[in-house]
Amino acid sequence: MVQQVTEFETADDLDFYPESDGKPMAENTIQFRWIVLIKEGLEIFFASVLDVFVAGDLLWYPVRGNKYIKCAPDAMVVFGRPKGDRGAYVQHREGNVAPQVVFEVLSPGNRSAEMKRKFNFYQKYGVEEYYIYDPIKNILQGWLRSNSILKPIANINNWTSPRLNIKFVLTPATLEIYEPNGEKFLTPVELKEESKLERQRRQQAEQQAQLERQQCELERQARLDAVRRTLQMGLSVEQVAQAFSLTVQEIEEMK
Repeated sequence: MVQQVTEFETADDLDFYPESDGKPMAENTIQFRWIVLIKEGLEIFFASVLDVFVAGDLLWYPVRGNKYIKCAPDAMVVFGRPKGDRGAYVQHREGNVAPQVVFEVLSPGNRSAEMKRKFNFYQKYGVEEYYIYDPIKNILQGWLRSNSILKPIANINNWTSPRLNIKFVLTPATLEIYEPNGEKFLTPVELKEESKLERQRRQQAEQQAQLERQQCELERQARLDAVRRTLQMGLSVEQVAQAFSLTVQEIEEMK
């Protein structure tokens, strides 16, 4: 069971930071699908790392006591903070640890002024890596912090995130994201299909192993019968052992 992990100083503090900005998570199915793929892919990738928190469309309040300074990245990753449920990411409740990596997935409704505001927000409040993907135009952009500045990543294709250790590959049609072991981020439907195929492969392997065991048993029994029939013909144990390329001890055990 996932627990609420942050602590509150007073009852007023609990209600001070709104958990919703009234805006939809996504404007269309394409944007929503990519937000889910990135967020859930990161969640799966870091599932066994207890002090990495991953969230999607969660309001982040970087300034204590100011509920108006906020932003909700489509996906964000925070190293050094435990997993668990949160209504918002209120930074002063989180050891003052800012999200290190954030993602935005563009939709036709995004405006340049809005994206500039988000960029300035992420730059000001300590994001180390910032990625924007436009799934309709198939354009990926990235920035990496150098001192206090987020600087553009010049060669983004085949880029490996320093923090996340995942690789971004732009094909002519889409973006693919890979874990260090070469496994690709998959949609829930693709994960279900992969699980189904893996289950079928296991069943086929088990069936093949069973057939091989049965075949080995048939061959063992046939050889045993042949040895016994040969012994009944009056040949010596030594002669039978030589005929079947077995040791005398093995023949004795088959009697």
